[in-house]
Order: sequence, then structure tokens, then C-alpha cells
Amino acid sequence: MNRFFLKPVSIRKQFLYSISIVILVSVICFALSEWMGYRVAAFILLLTVSMLAIIFDIFPVLVSAGLSALIWDVFFIPPRFALHVDNTEDAFLLIMYFIIAMINAVLTYKIREAENITRLKEERSNSVKLYNTLLNSLSHELRTPIAAIIGATDNLQSMPDLAKEKKDELIEEISNASLRLNQQVENLLNISRLESGHIQPKQDWCDIVELVYEVVKRVEENNPKRKINISISQNFPLCSTDKGMLDQIIYNLLNNAAIHTEQHCKIGISASCHADLLQIVIEDNGKGFVSVDSKDIFDKFSRTKDPKTSGSGLGLSIVKGFTEALGGSVELNRSFKEGSQFIIAIPVKTTYQNSLLSE
Repeated sequence: MNRFFLKPVSIRKQFLYSISIVILVSVICFALSEWMGYRVAAFILLLTVSMLAIIFDIFPVLVSAGLSALIWDVFFIPPRFALHVDNTEDAFLLIMYFIIAMINAVLTYKIREAENITRLKEERSNSVKLYNTLLNSLSHELRTPIAAIIGATDNLQSMPDLAKEKKDELIEEISNASLRLNQQVENLLNISRLESGHIQPKQDWCDIVELVYEVVKRVEENNPKRKINISISQNFPLCSTDKGMLDQIIYNLLNNAAIHTEQHCKIGISASCHADLLQIVIEDNGKGFVSVDSKDIFDKFSRTKDPKTSGSGLGLSIVKGFTEALGGSVELNRSFKEGSQFIIAIPVKTTYQNSLLSE
């Protein structure tokens, strides 16, 4: 089925549409026949059949081609309203018109079929590539926390007489690895939601200050040696947005900064609200994205070349997808002097607006 319809069109409807279009164009040409010759009408009908060949399947197009030739003969070629043609030249033109219309319909359909086959091959190739990339990207990210959990669990089981400090250390290791594993699974689920195209924001009033502090706390718990500076007014208005999506946006950016920067580097988050625009800025003074092209930063599986800090490459893609789902935008500020600075801008309704409306 052609790509011009959102839903598949049955073959019966294709016959109905193609015949109706040919008749409609013929009526218009007949109404204008006093101002244009019958040869011009032939070109217009031939163009109509060519357009139908782009849209519909082969058999409705062949029928419309034959019908257009018949209509041109009866209603346009002198003598009108008769099947026979007096002029040898017109008879030759009629035969050539029919042949060209049929060949054009068949060739256009063949070209469409070849394009569809090529597109399917490319989709399969991309699927295989995506599958391999997914395995390569996540094999380390999933294997590392699983290995840590198994190793710590084995130590706890095989050495029941461990000192309390050592047990606490192993339990903390299991907890951190579990959180890391859970985040990877969460990223996969989020990417799946974005790829399916069925993601819909659930607008509700959200306390941005509380959300920021909650996310920062989770990131710091997962990265105990990192501290994040928060710069946000306690008088921040409530914003109507999808709290879950915004949570994932902020978490992925902060978590990326915590993982991919040195321990001495500073990480900060600030938020402001101007009229109906929520702006969140997350920055650090690390090495920045020197090994990744700016246009590829938000692509799936786009990663730095450093094997020690390279992740799955899903976090920033999720950030971009969720931000756009909320009607906003996210960009990496290339003019930032050192490190990286992400600027998120999301349109929201605020309690400020409600106060103004009530006044």
C-alpha cells in the first residue's frame, strides 16, 4: 500500500477513487475545452494517470488509464461523442496515448515496488545494526553491576564470619550495583517508549524545588563521592508538567555529569521560570564533550571514546526525547568556557499565571 495514506486503503476504494478522479478531471477539462485544445486535455489526463500511479496499486491505475483514453476519444477528439476517429493523426495519437498511459502506470508501479524493497532492506539492515549496537553498548553496562552483585553475594554467603564493617561495605556495593542496573533497565524502557511513539505527557502541578532536591539526593546516593550545587529560589512557582519525564531528564543529565567527570570537578544545577518558560541549567567544569560531534551528542548510543567512562549512550537520547515530548528543547552550550552546560527550556503553566488570571 502506498505511503500517502495513514491507513491502508482497500482495493475497492482505490478503484473508486481512481475512477472518480479521472472523471472529475475530465469534467473540468470538458468545461474548459473552449479555451484549450483536445491535445492539451490529453496531457492533463495523462498527468492525472501519472499521479494516480504514484498513489495507487497497479490494477486501479490501469483501469483509470484505459478509462482516460476512452474519455479522451469520446468527449475530446473530433468528432465528439463518437468512438471512431476521422483523422489518421488523431487515431495515431489516441493509440500512442493509450500505450504511454499503460507503460507509465506499469513503470511507476515497478519503481515504487523497487523503492519499497530497498526501504525494507535498509530497515532490516538498520535493525540488525541497532541490535548489534545495543548488545555492544549495554554488555558492559549490564555485566558490570551484575558481576558486582554476584561477587558481593558470594562473599557474604561463603564468609559468614565477616566483620560488620566488611558486611556493610559489601551490602552497599550490592545496593549501588542494583541501582545502576535498575537505571539501565529504566533507560531501555524509556527508549522503547520513545521509539514506539505512544508516549503522552501527563500534565500535573509539580513542585520544581522539591523535584530537584529529590533527584540530586538520588544521584549523590548513587555517587557518594560527588556533591551537586543547587541554585534555585525557594519561592519557585508550581509548574504544570509531567513530573516523571522531568525527573528522568534531570536525573540523566546529573548522573552523566557525576559519572563522566573527575571527582574534583564541580557539578551544578539551577532553575528559573520566566513567564511560561521553565529553564533548567546543568553544568560542570569537567573535560566536556571533546570526542563527540555536537550534532551526535543526543543520538542513541553516542558515547565518548574513553572506555573507562563510556556508558550505554542512552541517557542523552532519553533527555532529548522527553524534553521534546514536553514541547521543549535541550541544547549543549558550546560557548561555555570549560566542561559542559546543558540548557533545558520547557513551556509550562505556573501558579503565577493563575494568580494573574484570578486578579
